[in-house]
Formats: sequence, C-alpha cells, structure tokens
Amino acid sequence: MFGLSDSPRPSRRLWLLGIPTTLAWAAAGWSGALGLLDPFRLMSLNRVDAWGADAGPAVSLVLFFSVAVTVASSLGFAMLWGVGMSLSGLGLGFRASSLTTSLGVALGSGIAIPSWTRPESVGRRLPFLDGKAEPWSDVDWVVYYEPYLVPAVSAVVALVMIVVLLRAFLREAEADDRAEALRHRGRQVSGQVVQVEFTNVWVMGNPRFVVHVRYPTETGERTVVATMVTPLFQAPSRGSSVVVRYDPQDPESVLVEPERSAFPGPLFG
Repeated sequence: MFGLSDSPRPSRRLWLLGIPTTLAWAAAGWSGALGLLDPFRLMSLNRVDAWGADAGPAVSLVLFFSVAVTVASSLGFAMLWGVGMSLSGLGLGFRASSLTTSLGVALGSGIAIPSWTRPESVGRRLPFLDGKAEPWSDVDWVVYYEPYLVPAVSAVVALVMIVVLLRAFLREAEADDRAEALRHRGRQVSGQVVQVEFTNVWVMGNPRFVVHVRYPTETGERTVVATMVTPLFQAPSRGSSVVVRYDPQDPESVLVEPERSAFPGPLFG
C-alpha cells in the first residue's frame, strides 16, 4: 500500500557528494587520531606531559582536524538534501551520510596506525617521584589498543551501514517499481480526504500528516491511510480531492497522489 509520495530514486548528486565527504572524514580521522587521541592516550597511560615541549605538531593537527570536520560536516548536510525532501529521501541521505562518516574515519584512523606514539612503559605506569610503578588496569589496556580499536569499530559500523543502505535501495527500487506499475496499469479514480491527523512531526520545516482517503471500487468504497508532508499553507483538509490508483486484483496495492488543482505545490511523503 502506498501513500502520498514523491520520493525520487537515489540521485547522482548523492554519490558524487559521497566521495569528497568520505575523503574529508578520512582527513578528520587521521588528524583527530594523531592530534587528539594520541596525546590523551599517552597522558592516560603514563605520560602526563604529552602536551609539553613536543606538542607543536599535535596542535597543528588539531587545527587541521577542526577544518576537516567543518568541511566533512558541511558535505554531510549537503548529502541530506541530495535525494530530496521526502521522508524516504531524508532517511536515505542520513544513512548515506553516516556511511561516509564511519568509512572515512576507518580509513583515516587506519592510515594513522603506524604514527601513533608508543608509550614509554607498557604494562605499568611510570613511577611518580619516589613512588612505585603501578600495573595497568583493564581500561588502560583498552586505551593501549586504541589505535586498532578506533578503525576496527568504525569499519564495523561502515559495514553495517552498507548492509542497511543496500536493503534500503532494494526496498526503494521495489516500491518504485510497484508504483510505476500502478501508474501505467492501475485503475485510476478520484478519492476524497475524509480525515486528517497531524503527527507532530516536522520534516525540513514542513508538517507531516496522516490522511484517510475514501475511493470507489467495483465492490464498493474503500479507505486507504497515507502519509504526506506539505508546506504549512498547503496542509490537507477534509474534502480535498486526490488521485487514487489501485489494482483490482490486489486490494492492498494502492497509490495515492495529489491532484495538482487541489494541492498546487509539491507534496512529499
């Protein structure tokens, strides 16, 4: 069953933005690993002066990290707009942006592995003044393997996002195929909005509604429930007309689209 929808297929712009976004996050992952995580790791383990005399390169990397994160975040927001303002498009853009983030951080932090600073003492903290060296705790060992854990965890997240995106692409393609089949071979009738519910959800500043649409069939009137997102001044109301396409052989296969005369602006669902 389909609702009011205007969701486009993944656009070329989304893929083109994905490449520089991934590279920007890779730069952020590399500089963040060496400029932030490496000094804090040393201070946590046994070098309290990790930001001392040798902190010059680390400070430069922090500045580079700030620029890289700013660029990567801006490109990531651009990806949210790459598929359009539909709910499915926003979800797809968010998942694609999350993939570029995790993949970029995995690549950047992975490249940084050979450049992490080795602690001066492994397994024990350096003694303070005349005190005794204390053995590392379990947390210290986790921090010690941080150069490998950061890219590994990011890579796992990236793999999960790849699977999620593939499933989303397949579902989107299947839904688009069914919608196209109904547009070409479905029976078209005029439906009427009989109930409107505001969901208290806003998408890109536009309200989302659940509408109940009544339409005639050979066996009598039926009602379909659909979602739609419209500009506030084009919000649906009871009595509005919509176009309904349905398959007489499959009552659950229904496509609801706006009548341009009733809704002059673009609708997204």
